[in-house]
Amino acid sequence: MATKSKTKEEVRQEQVETSVSKFEQFYEKYKNIIWIVLGAIVVVWLGILGYQRYIYQPKCAEAQEQAFPAEGSFAAGEYELALNGDGNVLGFAEIIDSYGTKAGKAVYLYAGICELQLGDFESAVSYLKKYNGKEPIMAARALACLGDAYVGLEDYKAAVASYKKAVAKADNTFAAAYLVKEGLALEKLGDKAAALECYNVIKDKYPQSIEAYEIDRYITAVEE
Repeated sequence: MATKSKTKEEVRQEQVETSVSKFEQFYEKYKNIIWIVLGAIVVVWLGILGYQRYIYQPKCAEAQEQAFPAEGSFAAGEYELALNGDGNVLGFAEIIDSYGTKAGKAVYLYAGICELQLGDFESAVSYLKKYNGKEPIMAARALACLGDAYVGLEDYKAAVASYKKAVAKADNTFAAAYLVKEGLALEKLGDKAAALECYNVIKDKYPQSIEAYEIDRYITAVEE
């Protein structure tokens, strides 16, 4: 008598039963380890959640509150006070030491600009390199300030590299100012041809910028 062949559904059902049986065997063999691992995952997750809610977030709020007076001093052009505080309020330097970026990534940009304005170019470079904000205009400004710090250190090659990155980040009228800075740094390196290219980009691409109104003077100077 011929054996009746199994239908596809019967084969599928047998495969499911086999898989379930194997899983049950695996679970019975390793259930203690499985529950220990799951318990550890839950403990870690609860620890992270607790840290975020009860430690990290309050610390961020505290850091931002501490940074508020320094930001006010910065806006008023009081760079020494903004950077170092006055004993009653903290400056950006101490805020960074105490809180890092919990007061926001911009603290490194603020501190770098303060050092730049105060003439400490090496410290300015150190702070500005640590700024990693993603907003294009602010990121471009940080790169341009880094270029300014390198100019202060007479490292014109590094300055040119920073200005180029700033121009690439800020494809708007701010780029014209960075192109002028790049051109001047290139002139310091004796590369008048490359400087001329920068000035011509301003003339052609950013004719409505403030820098464009006097760019012919820069072009004439390098063409002589």
